[in-house]
Amino acid sequence: MKILVTGGAGFIGSAVVRLAVARGHEVVNLDALTYAANLENVAGAARSNLYSFEQADIRDRAALDRIFATHNPDAVMHLAAESHVDRSIDGPGEFIQTNVTGTFNMLEAARAHWTRAGKPEAFRFHHISTDEVFGTLGETGKFTEETPYAPNSPYSASKAASDHLVRAWAETYGLPVVMTNCSNNYGPYHFPEKLIPVVILNALHGRPIPVYGKGENVRDWLYVEDHADALLLVVAKGKLGRSYNIGGENEAKNIDIVRTICALLDEMRPDGAPHDRLITYVTDRPGHDLRYAIDPSRIREELGWRPSVTLEEGLRRTVRWYLDNEAWWRPLLERAGVGQRLGTKA
Repeated sequence: MKILVTGGAGFIGSAVVRLAVARGHEVVNLDALTYAANLENVAGAARSNLYSFEQADIRDRAALDRIFATHNPDAVMHLAAESHVDRSIDGPGEFIQTNVTGTFNMLEAARAHWTRAGKPEAFRFHHISTDEVFGTLGETGKFTEETPYAPNSPYSASKAASDHLVRAWAETYGLPVVMTNCSNNYGPYHFPEKLIPVVILNALHGRPIPVYGKGENVRDWLYVEDHADALLLVVAKGKLGRSYNIGGENEAKNIDIVRTICALLDEMRPDGAPHDRLITYVTDRPGHDLRYAIDPSRIREELGWRPSVTLEEGLRRTVRWYLDNEAWWRPLLERAGVGQRLGTKA
């Protein structure tokens, strides 16, 4: 299969690219190389003759048409997106342009390509989204594929809009689509503005570890390589028009994640111990969702997928990876906004 992966130099996209190439798929990596992208994430895959790269912005329809015509992909895996909630609070316009207008352009370019090719039955447009479109849960319950949409941040609202566009293009034009909504990802190559890499890197530098509110917010944590495995399964075997929720079955409070990372660093890098002395509670994010949790029954029962990495093992692997890969993360600390508290303009 030849797969066009958008956002393939980002965190989740690069995991998909690495795994797809390793499994023998041809991959076209389309990425605009904005602040959170890094071609080092796919350096190994790039050495394969199965890999090719196109620097382009999904807001540029002409570039998309050229790329479809040049590479003639069998499937699209659309991951390109602005994804940081705090940045969306400070600058929502970029999120609307990339996540909504960009997805519209991708759908139209894919539809034109599919139509020119005679509407092949095997073609797939796989839209990758987030559980944040469902809003927030109380202390009980889980998101299913039937949960009503109730986004609470500019980021989640823009992703919800993109999900609705994909559904509409399937219903109106017959475009063969599959969709997935995932829980919080973590693991190697995670850009250092999200919770887990922030905790690791601040602790290594002896800086305060910021915890929003009281750290009581609950997330379902999904190891990124497990997620990539699930995505490749869905694009190959998912039922047309179907959406699948992908979760790690690993719920944890943010403060417990932070304390676990500190304990791992105490073990692996004891010269800074105890690292939990650096935990600092800060003003909560505006509109901070209390709890996310995914019911992954559909993907388990229909496609036979389950996560393989426990939260304990995944956090250990992640901390070890950051300790061993300073050459990767050190230059990223100089990029715009990294290390600063964002999302306060509300």
